[in-house]
Amino acid sequence: MANARDIIKRPIITERSADLMAEKKYTFEVDPRATKPQVKSAVEEIFGVEVVNVNTMNYKGKFKRFGRHSGYTRKRKKAIVELSADSKELEFFEGA
Repeated sequence: MANARDIIKRPIITERSADLMAEKKYTFEVDPRATKPQVKSAVEEIFGVEVVNVNTMNYKGKFKRFGRHSGYTRKRKKAIVELSADSKELEFFEGA
């Protein structure tokens, strides 16, 4: 995984993650194989900020059934990235 844009998939915008943004903590969905140092370097490369801490969470796929078809949803990984105090704010709502 050499490309930073392959590691960071998308920002997660929820009510809880919006509250964390006031503390300079941002939530991203990342590649399930990505490590914490890879997530840190990818965020620093894409946004040009300094990352202090990275916390990750793994989610298993849920079992779903639709009629006679059954299977699992995809597994995913979420990362909460904490920026340094002198880093700039990240803007996800630029067009709004």
